[in-house]
Amino acid sequence: MIRSDRASWPLAIGLSLLAGYVDAIGFQWLGGYFVSFMSGNGTMLALGLARPGGAGHGVAILAALLALFVIGVMAGTLIRLTRPRLGQAIVLLLVALLLAIAAPLRGWAALLMAVAMGVANATFERDGEVSIGVTYMTGTLVKIGQHLARTIAGRTRWAWLPYLLLWTGFVAGAALGTLGYAAWGVAALWGAVGAALLGAGAAWRMAPAI
Repeated sequence: MIRSDRASWPLAIGLSLLAGYVDAIGFQWLGGYFVSFMSGNGTMLALGLARPGGAGHGVAILAALLALFVIGVMAGTLIRLTRPRLGQAIVLLLVALLLAIAAPLRGWAALLMAVAMGVANATFERDGEVSIGVTYMTGTLVKIGQHLARTIAGRTRWAWLPYLLLWTGFVAGAALGTLGYAAWGVAALWGAVGAALLGAGAAWRMAPAI
């Protein structure tokens, strides 16, 4: 994963922070639904469907968030497939554009946030598969545990550290998103727009020469 390309570490950690930031804003705006943590939304969708009389407005929101996230992943992946050299930078420009549109929309903002977070997961791909997931941390925690075990066994030394930094970035971003939303509401997304543009610039500079 990350260890194969150390130049990607700072960008991956920065995008993890961005994802946590956006997820915290979306969670507060929606009153308890996620825009990047789709495992949590899947659990809540199942609860809503299984409880007597549970299907309703909340279930519709969750279904929309899940569908839009997948659409975002599809869009990002298509960009990477058709623009192999600059695809990473273009993906992040699209993330910035979606968040910029979302910031002043208020009512529809969270739906665009979900699309943007889906797109963001196409930033790091290898052989058509996501190599670094920047919006979901359960797999990252698994990697931390696996590599810590390997460290104890003497197989590796610091392989767990990039994964810990990814997780820490996400949590730190969520904390910043909480503070940003308290101060500016959904307008705090403009900070995420700026971060995505910085990421796009970094990806552009890292793009291989023709």
